[in-house]
Amino acid sequence: MKKLTFLLLFAPLFIQAQQYIDILKVDYGTAFKSAFNDANSSTEINTLNIGLTLPVVLNNKHALITGVNFSMDRLQLFPNAKYTTLYSTTLKLGLSTTLSKTWSSKVILLPKIASDYKNITTKDLFMGGIVLFEKKKHKNLTYQFGAYASMEGFSLFVTPVFGIYYKNPNNGLIINALLPNAFDISYPVKKTRIGFDFSGIVRSFNLKQKNEPSLYIEKNPLEFSSYIQFNALPKKVLLRAKIGYTTNTYEVYADNEKVDLMLPLVGIGDDRTQLNPVMSGGLFIRLEAIYRFHY
Repeated sequence: MKKLTFLLLFAPLFIQAQQYIDILKVDYGTAFKSAFNDANSSTEINTLNIGLTLPVVLNNKHALITGVNFSMDRLQLFPNAKYTTLYSTTLKLGLSTTLSKTWSSKVILLPKIASDYKNITTKDLFMGGIVLFEKKKHKNLTYQFGAYASMEGFSLFVTPVFGIYYKNPNNGLIINALLPNAFDISYPVKKTRIGFDFSGIVRSFNLKQKNEPSLYIEKNPLEFSSYIQFNALPKKVLLRAKIGYTTNTYEVYADNEKVDLMLPLVGIGDDRTQLNPVMSGGLFIRLEAIYRFHY
């Protein structure tokens, strides 16, 4: 009865690419021995990500989207330096609207505080947001399109987004993508699901050093991984083990080094001088746990 009530409340308000809501997602990963170019040194990179999404029904056409994302990255930014921990906390506050039987929209504000969390100031606050329109073609196919923008340490970052969710009712193949940021394809094998995914994340963090000029870090790794997924608690909890390759892009710049505009894979007016050596890519492993509600 509780599940039916939840379904009746939320399904009309969350027509979206995937036919589920991830309430809670936690992952922890390690990238092994990323070498600094032209330096006899390397660093291990540990990452933690926690995402919480809580929808709040307003009426039969509108719902608030609330939640918070937290991330932590721990690594050496320079050869043989002490480890630095970078944090990011993003609030999610938006509105989901049912426009018709097949169309819906989402407008979500994404303010965040991103830095080493030493002496937090307004410079650590970055504003962002995303606008998405969704078209439900039929039960197993939905499209999304829109745009994402965020102020970062380097300048304004803007990217168009296009999403697709497709589930083959015959063989269980699922394709779930929000390009150019994420792509996931998976296939059931007995009681497990095997898959391949890609993610590309653009973030920045302010970095404060005692008696030193302010810096910022531009994080822009490309990650490719394969995974095996297990279900627990009658398919409500997903457990994934991943192995893959990441480019490990953590670039350090002086605070006054900016670009005119950042787009996916290219910066307009980018004549910055990177202060730390380029890191090489390498293998990573990651464990994920997801609490998912299907409707």
